[in-house]
Amino acid sequence: MSVPLRVVSYNIHTQRDDTAALAEVVRAARPDVVIVQEGPRRFRWRSKCAALAESFGLVVGAGGLPALGNLLLTSLRVRVHATRCQRFPLTPGRHLRGAAFAECAVGGARFVLAGTHLSTDPAERPDQAALFRAEVEAARWPVLVGADLNEGPGGAAWRTIADGLTDAAVAADRADRLTYSCADPRRRIDALFVDPRITVVDYDVVDTPQTRRASDHFPVLADLLLPVTD
Repeated sequence: MSVPLRVVSYNIHTQRDDTAALAEVVRAARPDVVIVQEGPRRFRWRSKCAALAESFGLVVGAGGLPALGNLLLTSLRVRVHATRCQRFPLTPGRHLRGAAFAECAVGGARFVLAGTHLSTDPAERPDQAALFRAEVEAARWPVLVGADLNEGPGGAAWRTIADGLTDAAVAADRADRLTYSCADPRRRIDALFVDPRITVVDYDVVDTPQTRRASDHFPVLADLLLPVTD
């Protein structure tokens, strides 16, 4: 027995683009959960996160400033039982980054939602990936990871996070679908990885006139089947 779940992972470019198009894109996808990168992380971040969630027809699950812009949003179908945030060590002169985690339940299935956005610096990324991966491995339930890795498949950080997990794009035979940039798609740096116990039913990178206005990254969309918890 399994439970369907629709997931979006999306770098929203700190809402610097067409916010009406952004809301339209997410609402049209009708997701159960959205893993956001570059969400609100500065002044009035709580109200800004709530307003973003409302524009999507969702509620805030975890993240925001404590996770340095990583934000987990859910529909009312999903119950959040526990949350935690992670901050990676700061390299002087670089951008402080982190991750968000939420233990969730839906229709008899338990799972952990995790999101991160790794550094643009290739020297920083492997250590950040290792720290994030340690938290993923400590999860009690099957994990769904949405991430902007700032590198493509084959990179050291990508391999660290992907090890032992299912790359949803590969599982759906759509690894050729590029996520960045909307103006000139040339790289797959945004990924969704899932526990092997989770079935990938469908996967796509949403490239439409609306997504090209909404952010500099395309959203990743996947339909999954979660195992029911014993």
